Amino acid sequence: MLKIINPAQGGTIAELAEDSADSVLAKYKAARAAQPAWAATPLAARLAAIRRFRAGIVDHLERLAAILTSEVGKPIRQSRNELNGLLGRVDFFVDQAEGALAPREVFSDSGMREVITNEPLGVIANISAWNYPYFVGSNVFVPALLAGNAVLYKPSEYAMLTGLEIGKLLHASGVPQDVFSVLVGGGRVGIELLKEPVDGVFFTGSYATGARIAQAVAPRLTKLQLELGGKDPTYVCDDVDPATAAASLADGAMYNTGQSCCSVERIYVQAASFDAFVAAFVKEVQGFKVGDPTHEDSYIGPLTRAQQVKVLQIQVADAVAKGARVLTGGHALDLPGGHWFAPTVLVNVNHDMTVMREESFGPIIGIQSVADDAEAVRLMNDTDYGLTAGVYTRDEARARQVLAQVHAGSVYWNCCDRVSPRLPWSGVKHSGVGLTLSTEGITAFTRPKAWHLRSA
Repeated sequence: MLKIINPAQGGTIAELAEDSADSVLAKYKAARAAQPAWAATPLAARLAAIRRFRAGIVDHLERLAAILTSEVGKPIRQSRNELNGLLGRVDFFVDQAEGALAPREVFSDSGMREVITNEPLGVIANISAWNYPYFVGSNVFVPALLAGNAVLYKPSEYAMLTGLEIGKLLHASGVPQDVFSVLVGGGRVGIELLKEPVDGVFFTGSYATGARIAQAVAPRLTKLQLELGGKDPTYVCDDVDPATAAASLADGAMYNTGQSCCSVERIYVQAASFDAFVAAFVKEVQGFKVGDPTHEDSYIGPLTRAQQVKVLQIQVADAVAKGARVLTGGHALDLPGGHWFAPTVLVNVNHDMTVMREESFGPIIGIQSVADDAEAVRLMNDTDYGLTAGVYTRDEARARQVLAQVHAGSVYWNCCDRVSPRLPWSGVKHSGVGLTLSTEGITAFTRPKAWHLRSA
């Protein structure tokens, strides 16, 4: 049985029967059998089903937000924000699917035509994440279903109740049960899923797990998309208002209790603005309310996974031992559930410290002084990751020059921790391969077929 634990209180809120190797195989076979009929269903009907799914989210938003908060500890207002943000993503996919999936004639001359069509991959394995289960899940299963695929959806064991609710809503909206199957369980169930000859594997999670998945499916040459972690840097130049930049970046670092792959995890500040920025940043962080995530005024909730508390403790201890100074926080909090960590700001940091090199995934940030743009670029690129990076400056040309040199899939000027359905979401290095979102994130669930057509 899979126990679902409330991280804010520590109690078990549900126990679920886990899938076995036999049930995973059965769901795979059912999905394989059901997929051709779903692909043959007119796109208009598939679009209508996803529109009904959207309407179901709206109708049940408060209940779904409460479930999400109960199992991952996300503050309730942030759970609502995720659900409301989902609506815009669904709208984008629905609006763009027909154009993205339409056949394209690319050549016509003397009776010869060349056409490209997009055919569904087939059966998709979607191994998803707990920190934004609606966002990262829908980035895969919505366009996959619209493109005519069947989906075997393995939510994180930390967001399993949410995953089951997603399945119920899709089935009630007209997506056949065998076309969208939810697999219940942890890593063992994921391993069983990867044994099946699926046509695509789309995973969101850590680099370590992503690397293991890549090794597992490599011999089959299965299409693979990995959305992995980040150690996302931001550079604050000396020509911006320190307080304005600090307010934006404190939110970017601490929102969702810092448990976002695109959370700001490293900040570099030009020396002339360093003291003013740090003072403003600490003030912002100390104003964040830590508390029961069901309360409307709570901004920092518990960490979803208890083991992450130890990770943050180790990072702080390592930094302090190497000369860092804790300006606020730096320790676990003795609150119900045992998953709590105080919002933490460190200075006098450098790249010998794990807090500046390894993903933290919690409410902790290191802030380092730099002399100029060149030093900032060097440090921003001194990482195994490459998900997002940002620059705060009044000068757009300066921002463009800096960001052009930074190795990252998404870059920000005077903003951070932002995802748009209109833009591709991708990473370099240990942050992953492939992409979701944008129209390219629709065709990612298809394979192109080349047609050479000569009239008689």
